[in-house]
Amino acid sequence: MSDQLTQRASWHGGDGLPDPLFQPEFYADVPIKRFFAWLVDAAAILLLTVLALPFTAFLGLLFFPLLWLGAGIGYRAAFIARNSATPGMRLLSIELRDGAGRRLDPGMAIAHTLLYSFFLATVVVQGVSVALMLSTPRRQGLHDLMLGTAMINRPAEP
Repeated sequence: MSDQLTQRASWHGGDGLPDPLFQPEFYADVPIKRFFAWLVDAAAILLLTVLALPFTAFLGLLFFPLLWLGAGIGYRAAFIARNSATPGMRLLSIELRDGAGRRLDPGMAIAHTLLYSFFLATVVVQGVSVALMLSTPRRQGLHDLMLGTAMINRPAEP
């Protein structure tokens, strides 16, 4: 029992991902929080894309999906590289961590964003990813499993 208490008290990031068996609070409600964070971020990206239209002399309307995709990739990669979370994720108190339990660096943030964007555009693969988020112990999507990342509830700062 004391070993379990030591494991619960010792995770501060950098020691690997929290163990879902001994520290389930880090993964509690993560799939639903991810969904609501996605809604917040999608709305912000749409707003940024619409605000960018005048700067394209409204030619952006001709390639609006690509403009939205580019804005989304830039938005997600920039915020994840800086905070390991987008504004939507921060609002819902979740963040991404790498396999060592650290916040994502810029390279990993870009890789995560590109894989996420590719899977989002591929309906079947996105369905598999969502099923994995609902069924794996660490609530990881396919892109998380491939990169060794996980979304966790943001730990309290020591």
